[in-house]
Amino acid sequence: MPVPEIRVRAVNARDVRPDRELVLYWMIAARRAASSFALDRAVEHAKALRRPLLVLEPLRVAYPFASDRLHRFVLDGMAANARAFERAGVAYHGYVEPAPGAGRGLLAALATRACVVVTDEYPAFFLPRMVAAAASAVDVRMEAVDGNGILPMRAATRVFPTAFAFRAHLQRELLAHLLAPPRARPFAGMRLPPAKLPAEVAARWPRAPPPLFAGTEEALRVLPVDHAVPPAPLRGGSEAARDALSTFVGERLERYAEDRSHPDLDATSGLSPYLHFGHVSAHEVFAAVAKRERWAPDRLRDVRAGAREGFWGMSAGAEAFLDQLVVWRELGFNMCSKRDDAAEYESLPAWARATLEAHAKDPRDVVYPLDALEQARTGDPLWNAAQRQLRAEGRIHNALRMLWGKRVIGWSRTPREALATLLHLNDRYALDGRDPSTLTGVFWCFGRYDRPWGPERPVFGTVRYMSSENSARKWKVRGYLERWG
Repeated sequence: MPVPEIRVRAVNARDVRPDRELVLYWMIAARRAASSFALDRAVEHAKALRRPLLVLEPLRVAYPFASDRLHRFVLDGMAANARAFERAGVAYHGYVEPAPGAGRGLLAALATRACVVVTDEYPAFFLPRMVAAAASAVDVRMEAVDGNGILPMRAATRVFPTAFAFRAHLQRELLAHLLAPPRARPFAGMRLPPAKLPAEVAARWPRAPPPLFAGTEEALRVLPVDHAVPPAPLRGGSEAARDALSTFVGERLERYAEDRSHPDLDATSGLSPYLHFGHVSAHEVFAAVAKRERWAPDRLRDVRAGAREGFWGMSAGAEAFLDQLVVWRELGFNMCSKRDDAAEYESLPAWARATLEAHAKDPRDVVYPLDALEQARTGDPLWNAAQRQLRAEGRIHNALRMLWGKRVIGWSRTPREALATLLHLNDRYALDGRDPSTLTGVFWCFGRYDRPWGPERPVFGTVRYMSSENSARKWKVRGYLERWG
């Protein structure tokens, strides 16, 4: 099956140039060598035009929050991609900037040889601006391909205010898209000559050397990135992602519904960093769950529109997990694809802004400066434990992440300051930060996708309140506190 047209967007009004020598795939978000609609689209062009395919995967050093942690995770993925494309006989150029701006001109140099340029459509961080600028600068057609979720972003025409409303939309629209996944073997049957990287391009923008692909401490040290945020224990790349997926489905999926909110029971998937960096696709994750459940599409059930349980016809653990993977994750992509201000305070619901502003001048019990929060120096042991986990591992247990965000609202001079602080902490330290899905988590703390809750409280107004004391009683956290407290 060809890539569905709803997933393909022409980013400029240029023409395809069949007289040129190659098809260029500029890999910037779906950083994997399989199960990628963008890669499938590039292969389609290469077959139709009978031209070789060149995959360009660059890594800048001047992106916001660039650090040893984020760089090493991406480099792990680049090393895995280099191996995968070599096995497939497809030319791959993994380029890592040694200094800010050193990669300027690389895409343009290759685009002058390209019949068409295909790239990833990703609606957050700096990527939309980067793609728009590149599309206006090249003299050939550029297409951005949406491989972010199971439901194409353009399958919805409005922003959904709640998970319930979005879930109801998904239940009506999802099946046709579920039956049209990206190719697990994109190069099967492909017989095209290998592309050759032009010598002048290779000389000016050389491929990353093995120590850099390996993400060694010495190789990272010479790059102008934030060395105060060290690599996380978790390794990146599609191979690591598949291992993590297999472990989750085989060992934790069955108890996901019951245990996922308890930090001591370790029932979460751990897949969000891999989904964020494109090392695994939502379709791959869904396929693994469906295989474990021996599921077929005829098991989809006609439920009350928006119902959280019963739609998939799977076990309780699988249903709960798919609600997170498909509904809550893709809800963030819906917001970011429809609103340019999705990461701004003004995008909060009117009721939430009104109640937060009405209480913006309420006295706070304590206000912590950013440095104290970064260093986990507050009077709340559970919050400190969550922040220490974030600094050390690049993640916070999913349930505690909500509490982590709520507490900062009460410790900040204003709600705007609280939002800025949380985005800084999340984007600097979290492997899955800078993502539509984690924007959902941060903004949920301020009332996005929620409703007013009584009684009205100081600082929070009618925005949902959470306390560490209640959370510690509700969730199993003793072992977590022993480890991180």
